[in-house]
Amino acid sequence: MTEDKISTFAELGLAPAIHRVIDEVGYETPSPIQSSSIPPLLEGRDLLGQAQTGTGKTAAFALPLLSRLDLKKKRPQILVLTPTRELALQVSEAIRTYARHLKGFQVLPVYGGQSMSQQLRQLHRGVHAVVGTPGRIQDHLRRGTLNLTNLMCVVLDEADEMLRMGFVADVEEILKDTPEERQTALFSATMPKEVLSIARRHLKDPVEIRIKAKTSTVETISQRFWQVKGLHKLDALTRILEAEEIEGMLVFVRTKIATVELSEKLESRGFSCAPLNGDMTQALREKTVERLKAGTLDIVVATDVAARGLDVKRISHVVNYDIPYDTESYIHRIGRTGRAGREGQAILFVAPRERRMLAAIERATRQPITAMSLPSRKDISNRRTGLFKEQIAEAMESQDLEFFEELIDSYQHQYDVGLRRIAATLAYLVQKDKPLQMDDGAAEELTVPDEIPAHSKRSRSASDTHLRRYRIEVGRTHGVEPKHIVGAIANEANINSRDIGQIKINNDHCLVDLPQNMPSATFRQLQKVWVCGQQLQISPADDGHQAQSGKAKRKFSTKSGERKTFKPSGKKPPRNRRGSYKD
Repeated sequence: MTEDKISTFAELGLAPAIHRVIDEVGYETPSPIQSSSIPPLLEGRDLLGQAQTGTGKTAAFALPLLSRLDLKKKRPQILVLTPTRELALQVSEAIRTYARHLKGFQVLPVYGGQSMSQQLRQLHRGVHAVVGTPGRIQDHLRRGTLNLTNLMCVVLDEADEMLRMGFVADVEEILKDTPEERQTALFSATMPKEVLSIARRHLKDPVEIRIKAKTSTVETISQRFWQVKGLHKLDALTRILEAEEIEGMLVFVRTKIATVELSEKLESRGFSCAPLNGDMTQALREKTVERLKAGTLDIVVATDVAARGLDVKRISHVVNYDIPYDTESYIHRIGRTGRAGREGQAILFVAPRERRMLAAIERATRQPITAMSLPSRKDISNRRTGLFKEQIAEAMESQDLEFFEELIDSYQHQYDVGLRRIAATLAYLVQKDKPLQMDDGAAEELTVPDEIPAHSKRSRSASDTHLRRYRIEVGRTHGVEPKHIVGAIANEANINSRDIGQIKINNDHCLVDLPQNMPSATFRQLQKVWVCGQQLQISPADDGHQAQSGKAKRKFSTKSGERKTFKPSGKKPPRNRRGSYKD
């Protein structure tokens, strides 16, 4: 199917409550995947869509499906399957945003590592949409705690990634538990034969959409990102404003309310700042832009819509305070700097779960976005001191200081105080409201840790000194690979992949290094996790554990150091419990 020529969301026939949100989040023109996907999904057609991350595909399926919801039915009507819990959280957050004017609407993210009891309570209260990883969705289906009888649509998001992580068998099992008459939408960046095979088996006469990735190069703009960690974003932005040479700055946020709130907070910290959003009159918007051009205003906090077409040469920095929903918006945003051949700076604040969008932006711009460290206390103190010296030099050059020189001579003669002491006292009086030296309690420089990939032998580092070796009951004969183990532990036990150490694969078991202070609840959760058709049944490797058979006992140390004994049942897993984790 070719890309439809639809220029506005008004042409798509979405529900009024959804249209209201579209206006609020600043969407103007549907992206190609949105204009092609929304009409058939509104009609109830199955859909096979090929599109990269960052093209706006979450809105492409969420907006039409939310438009068709029956809010009176408090059972899941939409099920979205995602390969990772990070994506599940991201998608559920987007759906919650799009549905904020649907009274009583509830969406539940479901993934391993999260409290099962919390998920059960929310399911019991009633939800309209569920977004989750295949492993945890299967857990609920086995328990009978997830009722899919009212399901309207299943969305398979990033199907090729689920294939790569070994979730195909799980997805097939889940689809068998869904109503025959359901609608199915499958989205994938690539279309390998295995994904096409799933589509042929489970999609009925689907509309096929292929969106070619558009790339843009912004050569005059230096792009950096800061991973949100340790400091609040407002504090991070303040430090950047203090330490960098900034002529004019445009800060992008997602909502109109945020433009006002953030600009007020920056003004209270001594910066010349104003909001720019669609709720302002045209005259006020024009006045704000003119002030920015004239230099009487240094920072404008804006939404995407309000900043479209903004052309102010003195904008040296664009800060993506809130990451955009798609790569096209990012390119439009940073295009407000680096104008007329001048160099520009683009800074992106990225939460850990938004790293996927960061990678999509890098692909779209064909430029690496380098990790940045926030300015340290010393950097900011040096900057403040340098500016203070410049003020002294400028006043010394431009002002008639004869009266003040006589005043200082008189003070020195009267009180017998040295000139150095008098100058230091005057400097203190001038800067006391904004000290040149930062408070010792301020946060120190923060760096962004590198992602550590899952290799066959994960190297030990300084951080590995607090690791402990564990044994898991899956091995080479079961077809396991390191990525399967990392995926299972990261998704189901809420352990970051960076905290997983060396993995050694043997014929019938594996040895893996995990954090020594792992909570007992996490330990118990890992015992139940399935990988390649085997339950992990994890145990500390230093307990002299031997291969288990029949009624053998396994011991492990609890957090308190107390030793407990468990008697495994020795039963084989039910046939429908397939190996769920392959990455």
